[in-house]
Amino acid sequence: QVHLVESGGGLVHPGDSLTLSCKASGTISSSNIMGWYRQAPGKQRELVATIGSIGGPNYADSVKGRFSISRDNAKNTVTLRMNSLKPEDTAAYYCNYRNYRGMWYDYWGQGTQVTVSS
Repeated sequence: QVHLVESGGGLVHPGDSLTLSCKASGTISSSNIMGWYRQAPGKQRELVATIGSIGGPNYADSVKGRFSISRDNAKNTVTLRMNSLKPEDTAAYYCNYRNYRGMWYDYWGQGTQVTVSS
């Protein structure tokens, strides 16, 4: 089992920046993918950015150039730096951890709300 705890959401104005953090605990595999997904009211959950324990990051087209994901493997944390926030970035943001053990296993955080409004 893997437990994820997120922090850093809040209410900001358009153009502001915000940083989300997520810490994983429990049975952590040395090979895993961590990332962020978001879900706006009435919409499906969508990928924001992911980063593997090895390899580079992956971003949704809608956040490329504005968001940056990084991780600290020693601390089992993943961070999402969000710049130039837009009202359409408003959503609940969920931390995700996944690894492969014969099949893909996904774990989710409880979610943190990001609201971008003037």
